[in-house]
Amino acid sequence: MSPHCCPPGRPGDPTAVSPSTPPPEGNGQGDRDSAIPLPGGTFLMGSEDADTNPGDGEGPVRDVAVGPFAIDAHCVTNQRFTAFVEATGYRTEAERFGWSYVFATFLSGEPRRVSPRPKSTPWWCGVQGAYWAAPEGPGSDLSGRSDHPVVHVSWTDANAFCHWEGSRLPTEAEWEYAARGGLEGKRFPWGDELTPGGEHRCNIWQGRFPSHNTTEDGYAGTAPVTAYRPNGYGLHNVAGNVWEWCADWWTTAPSRAEGPRANPTGPGNGTTRVLRGGSYLCHDSYCNRYRVAARTSNTPDSSSGNTGFRVAWNTTPGA
Repeated sequence: MSPHCCPPGRPGDPTAVSPSTPPPEGNGQGDRDSAIPLPGGTFLMGSEDADTNPGDGEGPVRDVAVGPFAIDAHCVTNQRFTAFVEATGYRTEAERFGWSYVFATFLSGEPRRVSPRPKSTPWWCGVQGAYWAAPEGPGSDLSGRSDHPVVHVSWTDANAFCHWEGSRLPTEAEWEYAARGGLEGKRFPWGDELTPGGEHRCNIWQGRFPSHNTTEDGYAGTAPVTAYRPNGYGLHNVAGNVWEWCADWWTTAPSRAEGPRANPTGPGNGTTRVLRGGSYLCHDSYCNRYRVAARTSNTPDSSSGNTGFRVAWNTTPGA
């Protein structure tokens, strides 16, 4: 399987200093209305199924324990990110670099003709002026998308939001524990069948990638953060819609690099950060990374139109 649907990395030295400013200070009183307290516990993390992606480090399946924490029922929305920007004046890395990756199908005219494309993934265009509030570049806006996940945010941007709000990014182990919703060893947050009873449960590519999307699941791009029914813990869209940043540095050898399997936090350093959940561009014909154990990574300064995040907290609301 190749990483066709996965967001491309920003070119350049991933260890170089990005043009970001220090995270803005906040009052730690962020919006916890949609936070879900979870008791934690031991679960089977990873997959060794035949449909795993070689080289992704999904296996081995192992017992992992996580402590109690709270996690958002859905990704951070455009409306919520707008409040952050208005309160702090924060400028995302896409704004500072001056561009971000947009899926070519969403473009027309000059932006589609002149925007540079990675050779390995030419369906992505590096669009000048694309950022979270102009997802398809100049002339686009967030009309009708206030309840959609914010996109074109880097790991650094997501971390800055958390610093201001008083939340944090979930660890990869916490993310998978929560995404499984109490089910053990299943391919998806709802079971093993992609469309049980013919019902679409997630926002992924329908048709032939990258030329034709039938949108049978209802959406060509992002969907509202509460679209589709939640999993057993009440989390929405942990499969498809947008990739979600996790706190961890990337490793493909978790049993050797992460140390004890109790509250693992990944290696101490690296060049890329973990992404989970897949996106609206995933399809099982080439990249079935919308499975609950699937994973990928990108450099902390990278951004694209299919990358967002959800937040977690160390304690339950009110504790």
